[in-house]
Amino acid sequence: MELRHFRYFVAVAEEGSLTVAAEKRLHTAQPSLSRQIRDLEYEVGVPLLTRSVHGVSLTPAGRAFLDHARLTLTQADAAAEAARRAAQPSKQVFAMGFTTGQEVAWLPRATSLLRDDLANIEIRVSSDHSATLADELVHGRLDVAFLRAEQLPDIEIKIVAKEPLVAILPSDHRLAQRKNVDIKDFVGETYIGISKVPRVLRGLIADYFKQHKIEITPSLEIDNYAMAISLVASTRGVALLPASAKYFLPWSVVSRPLKGEAPTIDIAIGYHKANTSPILKNFLSRIDELSAAHAAEGGPSRSKPAV
Repeated sequence: MELRHFRYFVAVAEEGSLTVAAEKRLHTAQPSLSRQIRDLEYEVGVPLLTRSVHGVSLTPAGRAFLDHARLTLTQADAAAEAARRAAQPSKQVFAMGFTTGQEVAWLPRATSLLRDDLANIEIRVSSDHSATLADELVHGRLDVAFLRAEQLPDIEIKIVAKEPLVAILPSDHRLAQRKNVDIKDFVGETYIGISKVPRVLRGLIADYFKQHKIEITPSLEIDNYAMAISLVASTRGVALLPASAKYFLPWSVVSRPLKGEAPTIDIAIGYHKANTSPILKNFLSRIDELSAAHAAEGGPSRSKPAV
């Protein structure tokens, strides 16, 4: 029984389909994946999956095995990360993650807090979806992440700012001629919605629509700024995105404030409660400077929601 068997099994269990797991998660052929799962069941000695035309489901034995498989993978990842860090003892690594789009505004500010340590540490930077960053924190692959605020096991969250949502439009769209956009004017337009991956943003927008008693069915759904902006330009659609999307707009796409009180989404710092890094301790002792710098440059602060 090898680690790859655990990874294959977890992927199939979470997707509920051998085909989907093979093509989208594991990038392998479905017949090959099926053989690997059968080999695993042979090693374990009991069926772990029930197969049908509708996909696969876990047997009672499979459900029990899944919990242990996830734990095994977590421990293996943590062991590998510890080994990698031990192999480079000359400089301590401080790993920072940013929700895609936030690194433009927050990376310079974040590194400025570490200016006294820069000569003695190696900073590693990555950007990804907020949910992925949270998982990286849990598994010890990041020391700190700028992500969406939500309750996460073992992760401490500190809000540093609130970011308003704005309308994203083609530059020659009729609504782009206005100083601000009434969300009700989105009705009847090609609307570019948010997928389930950025779950906090998706929920915020759904609540905003409900508050204004409007129903809009997305023509397409996206999970990152680049895709949203590209679709707005190519389909002449409209979208709602956090204001930081303005850093990525080409000449053919513009942003406009929303009329009235715009919804805001938290920008938060997350870190693992068990992380004892002295660099992290120093960083956290100065995070109030981040909010102050953001507010001084015209951004919303923690204490006063943006409108």
